[in-house]
Amino acid sequence: MNLVLMGLPGAGKGTQAEKIVQKYGIPHISTGDMFRAAIKYETELGLKAKSFMDKGELVPDEVTIGIVRERLSKDDCENGFLLDGFPRTVAQADALEDILTDLNKKIDYVINIDVDQSILMERLTGRRICKDCGATYHLVFNPPTKDGECDRCGGELYQRADDNEGTVQNRLEVNIKQTKPLLDFYETKGYLRNIDGQQDINKVFSDLDALLGGLQ
Repeated sequence: MNLVLMGLPGAGKGTQAEKIVQKYGIPHISTGDMFRAAIKYETELGLKAKSFMDKGELVPDEVTIGIVRERLSKDDCENGFLLDGFPRTVAQADALEDILTDLNKKIDYVINIDVDQSILMERLTGRRICKDCGATYHLVFNPPTKDGECDRCGGELYQRADDNEGTVQNRLEVNIKQTKPLLDFYETKGYLRNIDGQQDINKVFSDLDALLGGLQ
């Protein structure tokens, strides 16, 4: 099964990716992992990517697409893959279609884990971290016993700057704007499947499992 996994920050994409990989034995391919591997093994494209990253610049599409092509050509993708973090634009999605055609493959599903923006706000702004031991809590899902105090060491809990409401709101709006054309593209292609990410984690996976079971 050849899958692309999508979802806004806080939708639970990482958790569901782990569960899919564990159950179906396909490689989880994230953009970050691909870049790190290409740089580590000093492939020609990896060195090109590194030259941009070292300058704090975005890696151009042609380099990113080349690295994706290299990765999807590897033997462990023979029976499928789960792409995460690529494509990010319609141009990249078009390039992925070309890569898969060349490899005699096609996308089975683009899975979008769909969660309402207000719920994402609650999920993303509720995190608190202990200043002393680094333990992580969530005001809704995993609250400390005593407000503002770490259960483990009694240290003070704080909210990271990038977890505050203004920053999170901006991050979500940027992501929604970037993601919509891609979702529209895949809906037109007939690949898109929306999964309700507002349910319990295990129920989300149960819905995914029911969808993916049909591909075997």
